[in-house]
Amino acid sequence: MKCFERFVMRHIKNLLPRSLDPMQFAYPFNTIIPQHLTEKLSLLGTNTSLCNWILDFLTGRPQSVRIRNSTSSTTTLSTGAPQGCVLSPLLFTLLTHDCAAMHSLNHIIKFTDDTTMVGLIRMNDESAYREEVQRLTAWCKANNLSLNIEKTKEMVIDFRRAQSDHSPLNIDGSNMEIVKSTKLLGLTWSLNTSSIMKKA
Repeated sequence: MKCFERFVMRHIKNLLPRSLDPMQFAYPFNTIIPQHLTEKLSLLGTNTSLCNWILDFLTGRPQSVRIRNSTSSTTTLSTGAPQGCVLSPLLFTLLTHDCAAMHSLNHIIKFTDDTTMVGLIRMNDESAYREEVQRLTAWCKANNLSLNIEKTKEMVIDFRRAQSDHSPLNIDGSNMEIVKSTKLLGLTWSLNTSSIMKKA
């Protein structure tokens, strides 16, 4: 089975547009809705028979859990992708390929199950930045992904000498916490950023 999955994965990668990075894998596989995925695969140019095979592969999967001598009853799953499956990272990446910034001043960085949005604000106009956050929130809802509001933080880096207050982002009725330091892809942006900004 693994050999066949690798064959399918190689075939899909050969069909992808050059602008899409298939190595930017992410891992919350249990959120995949197979019908939604195959629609996106079709838009990317994947042929119908391969889309149907992937749909069949991801739907109607029997699953049970065994702990020592005890085994649960079997449940049939038709969402998500199997853990440990060679195809799962690629399929999730293809599901999320269209999560991209619409405004030229913004950039979305995806890594495993973390997403970071970077926005450049010019002339005190935050509209493109705030629109992008709302669009990302809507995209997550439409793709069966939920934002962890408690872990979502906003960090403002202001190069101006006369800094003004920045009102926090509001996502689904909750204001985001504005922090002075945060981690990005496991790297800590500590308070020494301010001294580097002064040198710049």
